[in-house]
Amino acid sequence: MLNVVLGVAEANLYAARYQMAISLGFHIILASFGVAYPFLTFLAHRLGYAKGDVAALRLAKRWSKAMAVLFAVGAVSGTILSFEMGMLWPGLMGPYGDVIGLPFALEGVSFFIEAIFIAIYLYGWKRLPAKLHMLTLLPMTIAGLTGSFFILAVNAWMNGPEGFSIAADGSIVDVDPWAAMFNSGVVVQWLHMLLAAYMMTGFLVASVYAIKWIKGDRSRITRLGFIIPFSVAAIAAPLQVVVGDVAARRLIDRQPVKFAAMELIPETRSNAPLTIGGLLIDGEVRWAIEVPGLASLLGTRDMDGEVPGLDVVGEADLPPVNVVHIAFQIMVAIGTGLVALAGWFGWSWLRRRGPPEARLFWYGAASAGVLALVALEAGWIVTEVGRQPWIVWEIVRTRDAVSESTGIIASAIAISLLYVVLGVITIAVLRVMSRRMEAGEDVETPYGPSEIDR
Repeated sequence: MLNVVLGVAEANLYAARYQMAISLGFHIILASFGVAYPFLTFLAHRLGYAKGDVAALRLAKRWSKAMAVLFAVGAVSGTILSFEMGMLWPGLMGPYGDVIGLPFALEGVSFFIEAIFIAIYLYGWKRLPAKLHMLTLLPMTIAGLTGSFFILAVNAWMNGPEGFSIAADGSIVDVDPWAAMFNSGVVVQWLHMLLAAYMMTGFLVASVYAIKWIKGDRSRITRLGFIIPFSVAAIAAPLQVVVGDVAARRLIDRQPVKFAAMELIPETRSNAPLTIGGLLIDGEVRWAIEVPGLASLLGTRDMDGEVPGLDVVGEADLPPVNVVHIAFQIMVAIGTGLVALAGWFGWSWLRRRGPPEARLFWYGAASAGVLALVALEAGWIVTEVGRQPWIVWEIVRTRDAVSESTGIIASAIAISLLYVVLGVITIAVLRVMSRRMEAGEDVETPYGPSEIDR
């Protein structure tokens, strides 16, 4: 039906974009857990090892089981993505495979290192010396950092391609894969994603224990299960504001139309207002609250500074403006709320060495995980949709990179169903594991204080 209405080429484009959106949206959650969960587990295990804290050790053991499940499902979704890049986008991977192949290969190395040490850690309870067992979490943590860097290097390159030249006949020459990987945007984009991963994982894990706290569970394992991940997320939240500001200001020169779409600025101007809410309809901003000069101030540090509008490009080069703007507003609104919640927690900790007692805080903490997840997805929508219509910024259009093969629509439907099944199975397995833990089936202490070889 879609082929008939739009034509084969246009139908392939929509189906391929939809499939990639579903795949990336699913995988980014699991990838974030892969980046941050080993560090949270290390903090719990380190506390148990250093203080002989049985509850902390038991918590680390519980988290390691959940971490293994999420890593296994992430391996499936990541493998699917690697195939999709070549099958759906030959116009990208064909000409530019030599340019961006290096970080893909190195990310594979990071993945295998993390997988190997997850297996060692799971097997190592009571089989490895206590200190060595704890330290196996560090290679996992480092592999999460490096793996995310290599993948973000590819995405940053797509937003600001470097490390090659284009010959007169259109061929790619003078390839420098190291320059491509260490492009000018990679550090900022990597830090932005890294902090988002720690925020999402920290707030989401903490929210589970916040719900237990609301229901009256005041056990030490619940207290630690909340304080450790929430503290990490609370530290990451204000740092994210700083990095996000740098990333947004960088767009003014590098991707001005994305900045204009995010801020909903129709025309290049000075003293541009910050637009809260609103939609762009027939070239005009409607139903918005405008704060005069604030967009210029945030973008240029000068209320009279000039910021780019949507008029910097022709209509054919505009992204879906309202989608980008709404996603950006959601990300900023949630991020602001999470920073406020983190500040409340920090203030209480400085005053009384404990989290706030107010029920409102605990309800906020219980919802913070899902909100952080939504903000993470919204941020990726801004990044990916805001780059359209380019798959490689100002070099390759998305429609020119898509496969001409038949069957993409069927593939998109099949992948969607697969992710539904994977999601349901993952949640079901984690729920079963949680019920068993609550029933006391993991009451055996991993190793007690007397067994720790300090």
